[in-house]
Amino acid sequence: MISTSSYHPPLWLRSPHLQSLLATSPLRRARGALLLRRSGAVSKPYLVDGGEGIRLEGVHSRMPGGTPRGLALLLHGWEGSVESSYMRMTAVHLLRAGFEVFRLNFRDHGDTHHLNQALFHSNRIDEVVHAAVDVANRFLSGSDRPMVVAGYSLGGNFALRVALRGRAAGLPLARAAAVCPLLDPAVTMTRMEEGLPFYMRYFERQWRDSLRRKRDTFPEYYDFDDRVLRLRMRELTRWMVERHTDFDTLDDYFNGYSVAGERLAALDVPVDLLTSIDDPVIPVAEFHALRLPANGRIEIAAHGGHCGFLESAKLDGYAERWVAGKFADALPG
Repeated sequence: MISTSSYHPPLWLRSPHLQSLLATSPLRRARGALLLRRSGAVSKPYLVDGGEGIRLEGVHSRMPGGTPRGLALLLHGWEGSVESSYMRMTAVHLLRAGFEVFRLNFRDHGDTHHLNQALFHSNRIDEVVHAAVDVANRFLSGSDRPMVVAGYSLGGNFALRVALRGRAAGLPLARAAAVCPLLDPAVTMTRMEEGLPFYMRYFERQWRDSLRRKRDTFPEYYDFDDRVLRLRMRELTRWMVERHTDFDTLDDYFNGYSVAGERLAALDVPVDLLTSIDDPVIPVAEFHALRLPANGRIEIAAHGGHCGFLESAKLDGYAERWVAGKFADALPG
């Protein structure tokens, strides 16, 4: 089911590019840190098991006293981290709604490049599912409390794939939500190549820094030089796919983590998706073409950019409240 969002930003915030830029700004990052610090939650970092010797890192937060109504797993976007503004702000809203929260770093995100020798890529869903099971076993063992999962952008893509595999993996998964999830990576790559150069330059710079850090951490294993790092996004991705994945071609790699078209039809948990008509990275037409089960819902806003949905000069966001609200409304208090 597709519905029109109630989100309506003030006139000065209706540019999708301003929304997208401010969403990743240092000011908003500081705002997220302040809100989480003021929440009174107790937060603690953990190393979790990704299977086959893989280690991932995350942060668990909960309010002192009482029993949480459920455990929320949050997944960040590409080159984001558990400290991204939207991750912290969503955690705050979920904590207020009575959830405990685990924010998970993907491999090679945040300060985790040293934990695993092999590079991150977007088809590493098995380790994220395995980590989710470890998180559930740690914090839900012996209880009948449910687990929910949410993500933003690439994290939204991962959240949807976790939801597809969750029940089979033994996760007590009750619901999933995704904000501006990446649906078809091939389409998004072309969209960034043809759009304003800011988005492509931003992700290229972030990924190059990450690859450089990985090379410096494992110099005996990675010997690529700066000429590789100067490749544009498509060719740098092709280089990575051909040398550091089991996929034969770039198209095979993109198809491996696409959730477009009918790929979400097999979801067996309720799912909510939020996107905007003016998202400069992910075309809204992809959401109209999705085939979801009867318990799947898509909310489309006229404005919001890519993972923006900012509401005021304070840079608080509708999306973070939306995620917490969907989970809180669906589960008993």
